[in-house]
Amino acid sequence: MDARRVAGLLAGGRVALGAAVLIAPEAVTSRWLGEHARHPAVRYLAHSLGARDAALGALALVSLRSGQLAAAVQLACAGADAADALATVAARNELPPAGAFGTVAVAGAAALVELVLAQQLAAA
Repeated sequence: MDARRVAGLLAGGRVALGAAVLIAPEAVTSRWLGEHARHPAVRYLAHSLGARDAALGALALVSLRSGQLAAAVQLACAGADAADALATVAARNELPPAGAFGTVAVAGAAALVELVLAQQLAAA
C-alpha cells in the first residue's frame, strides 16, 4: 500500500476518533481513563483532544495533495500521538492497565508509522 493511501486511512481514523470524542467523551475515554472519564474537567479536556484529532485528521487529508506539506503534517500527527503515548506512560499507575497498554500501543505505533510516512511523502 502506498504512503498516501496509508496516510489517508490514518487521517480518516483520526477524524472519526476526534468526532467520537466530541460527541461522547465519557463513552470513548472511559476505556482509557477508567473512572476519571466521569469527572467534568476530564470531559472538557476530552473535548479539546477530540477537536485536536478531528482538526489534525482533516488537515492530514487535505495535505495529501502536496508531498512536502503532507510530510510536515505527518510529523505533527506523530508528535501528537507520541505525546499521548508518553502522557499515558506517565499516568499509567492511575489508569486501568488494559486501557493504558492499549493507548500506548496504538498511539506509539501510530507515531512510528507517521514518522515513516513523513519520510516517504517528503521523498515523493
